Amino acid sequence: MANNTTIVVGAGIVGTSIALNLASKGFSVTLVDRTGPASGASFGNAGGIVNNSCVPTATPGIIFEVTRMLTRPLSPFSIRPDHLPRALPWFIRFLYESQQERANNNAQNLHRLTQNATRDWLKLIDNTILNRYVNATGWLKVYESTRSFNNTNYAREMMDRLQVPYEILNKAEIHALEPALAPIFNYGLFQKDSLHITNPGALIETMIELMREHGGNYKNLSVEKVTVGNNGIEISDHKSSLKAEKLIIATGAYTKPLAEMIGDNISIEAERGYHMMFPPPTGSLLSRPVVNGENSFVLSPMATGMRMTSQVEIASVDAAPNYQRIRSLKAAAKNMLPDLETLEESVWMGCRPSLPDSLPVIGTSTKSDNIIYAFGHQHLGMTLGPVTAYLVAQLISGEPTEVDLHPYRIDRF
Repeated sequence: MANNTTIVVGAGIVGTSIALNLASKGFSVTLVDRTGPASGASFGNAGGIVNNSCVPTATPGIIFEVTRMLTRPLSPFSIRPDHLPRALPWFIRFLYESQQERANNNAQNLHRLTQNATRDWLKLIDNTILNRYVNATGWLKVYESTRSFNNTNYAREMMDRLQVPYEILNKAEIHALEPALAPIFNYGLFQKDSLHITNPGALIETMIELMREHGGNYKNLSVEKVTVGNNGIEISDHKSSLKAEKLIIATGAYTKPLAEMIGDNISIEAERGYHMMFPPPTGSLLSRPVVNGENSFVLSPMATGMRMTSQVEIASVDAAPNYQRIRSLKAAAKNMLPDLETLEESVWMGCRPSLPDSLPVIGTSTKSDNIIYAFGHQHLGMTLGPVTAYLVAQLISGEPTEVDLHPYRIDRF
């Protein structure tokens, strides 16, 4: 078998970043996916690369916030009742992670990964065609009421403790950044050092083209069996098989069955998110993604129109989509951006991979050092694609990793 042969399973932003980086370093790489490039959560996100993200989902008092959200008509959070019994062990661990000490620890570990997200993205796209998809616009959150802005106190305290740079904006400063927004927002929180991807799907497809130029391969394959032997690792479906020295699993919310084949147990749930696309001319109304802090949705200008993203829906990965909630936000979006044409061009649903502590899994299997996991990036998959790619390359090459990977091990629960 040739040296440095590697199979990467999962053609989302994380897996594709890994494959591109390894191919550029001379590895013999085959990227595989069961459906196609960017066919999961990486396709439909808001395109934010949020440098210095540090606030985990599980924080003190989250149980009361979740209870409150479940009673709101435009709630960004929902649980499919038939899925709750299966998700209960995950929720119990999630509540444990919301304790003050655990939340602080998780924030530090999250920040260690994200503090160089912009740097790593710029490094990956430097002198490539990928530059056309990435803009240095920052990440803006806006709030109408003092109460909603004060709900960010804990997050801002966490950011201050970890020395995360941000600006608090008043109404005039918000208007100067985004004149098309309705003059109803009195507070803004602006992270200037963040980036924006204007077409995540096209970006990933272009990354695969670049990987091929470096000698990498892409193949559609649904992994039904993983065999670990003395001469390498083999993956197969009912039609074909592939063998390599190293196997990297970057399959997001769909990782649990693969991990169980190998013998690793994980605590993961699908945080299903939704988006709606508005007509192409509306994409010019904003200069950057803007988070509506009142109703927890994002309006993000894309090359293909304005994208509205929202919802955390806890349900099985294969449950039928429910587009009612994203459609119910049209009036709120129009209220936020009065010139928005709210004609529905398309709707979409994808599954974010969520672990109870909001941290991804980056590291080797408990069964074989030749199997490496890279999944569970929750809301930060786009942010952490290149970061994860560089860490995995260091791991495979036997180099010291820039970030200590112990907190992100698969058996931490």
